[in-house]
Amino acid sequence: MRNVMMVCEYDGTAYHGWQRQPNGISIQEVLEEKLGLITREEIRLTASGRTDAGVHALNQVANFRTKSTIGCENLLKGINSLLPEDIAVKIMSDVDDAFHARYSAKSKVYVYRIFNNRVRSALYRNYSWHLRTPLDVDVMNRAAKLLEGEHDFSSFCASGGDAEDHTRTVIGSSVHTRGNFISFTIEANGFLRYMVRNITGLLADVGKRKIVPDEFKKIMCAKDRSRAGITAPPQGLFLKEVRY
Repeated sequence: MRNVMMVCEYDGTAYHGWQRQPNGISIQEVLEEKLGLITREEIRLTASGRTDAGVHALNQVANFRTKSTIGCENLLKGINSLLPEDIAVKIMSDVDDAFHARYSAKSKVYVYRIFNNRVRSALYRNYSWHLRTPLDVDVMNRAAKLLEGEHDFSSFCASGGDAEDHTRTVIGSSVHTRGNFISFTIEANGFLRYMVRNITGLLADVGKRKIVPDEFKKIMCAKDRSRAGITAPPQGLFLKEVRY
């Protein structure tokens, strides 16, 4: 049995997230189906992590086992010829038997994009959160820096999440602007469900000057989801990179 690693990008707009769902099409289902057609096997992918409905990926990593002798270059060409236009496999390579897309990962990087303009965008509606109120990026960045280090992120965890331990280590966190776009980038050794979107919702309140960075820190330390405000919508979120 070979262990094959793949890196893919996808537009999550039309899908019910990465993971197979009983009530809707998923990225995993599409990829497994196409790989199965090529290898004539039942393929099961293991991803670095799940992305939710409407969330995108620039570099999602997954691995699978196969008895097929088809070379990785031909696997890559074959699957991209079968995939819909909103999913593409960028890399396919044989890896050590011990490699596991999820458990071998050291950290992941997410980017959340806000379109900050008085008028909404027709072109970027599926790839950003439109906020009309001008946001103070400098104060948002000061608040984002408070996330760095090891903390209990219960205040930013979705209710009903399956993780018992809510402690994560944030390696880096920043907010920057380019034109009408504001991007929040965060790297951590792991993420809770809706964690990035919940943080972004509260950072938006900081940018609107509804709360100050000190209050942001108090909410984070409270370990109480009810204090942390709204959840940012999914379409602004991108899985940027998985580091091993």
